[in-house]
Amino acid sequence: MVFVHGWGGSARYWEQTAQFLATHFDCLLYDLRGFGRSPQHNPDSAFTYTLDDYAEDLLALLDGLELERVWLMGHSLGASIATVFASRYPERVERLLLTCSGIFAYNPLTFKAFHWAGAQVVRLRFDWMQQVPLAEHLFMARFLYRPLPSAMSKPFLEDYLMAQGAAATATIRTAVSEQAAIEMPGHFANLQMPTLLIAGQADQIIPPRLGRAAACLNLYIDYQEIPRTGHFPMLEAPLAYQQVLATFCGFPSIKPSTVL
Repeated sequence: MVFVHGWGGSARYWEQTAQFLATHFDCLLYDLRGFGRSPQHNPDSAFTYTLDDYAEDLLALLDGLELERVWLMGHSLGASIATVFASRYPERVERLLLTCSGIFAYNPLTFKAFHWAGAQVVRLRFDWMQQVPLAEHLFMARFLYRPLPSAMSKPFLEDYLMAQGAAATATIRTAVSEQAAIEMPGHFANLQMPTLLIAGQADQIIPPRLGRAAACLNLYIDYQEIPRTGHFPMLEAPLAYQQVLATFCGFPSIKPSTVL
């Protein structure tokens, strides 16, 4: 099982889910180009940060590790990357598991405002933010329906501050773009493997209606919503999330005592 994280994050937030799945899978967690512990690039380098670039990075990783066929798990931006990869290389993916993903209609004014706001969010980052009491909860509030413990929220703030500016800014523009709005429906429609798409019922970042719209494009997609969760259902309601995974993966029903 290969895990792909979302914007501004790292593989760290997948660790709880990976521990749950580790009795059935060898789990591979990695940090995307420009995020987490991936090497920092020279801002003047020729690196680009499109969904296609990240899909090719994943191909290179699997080839380098000689992994011919995998189960693929992606969240948010990572779910878009996983979808592009699975659409382009269906022979490499046994099953696809997506969380908080979907398709959206292009609106030039809305997108322009989103890109400007996103650029400011990336530009106005300071290390002292980690020292502000409860800063991690304020940072995560918009992403969540229910708050997470500080031990879970602090790594999100750290990852956000650690992300390379060029990658963080560019992925905002490429993942939410006219090109993505045109191409992503085709990628969802092109999926040829059993696919699970999980949405947080109260997700403000990628509302469930966008996931439902994607699921309608392909009979291979099993769409599930988890109540009372936002953009990180795997952390907000781990028992419910893991039960959905277990059903899709064909595991025996899980008991609360087995859930991390």
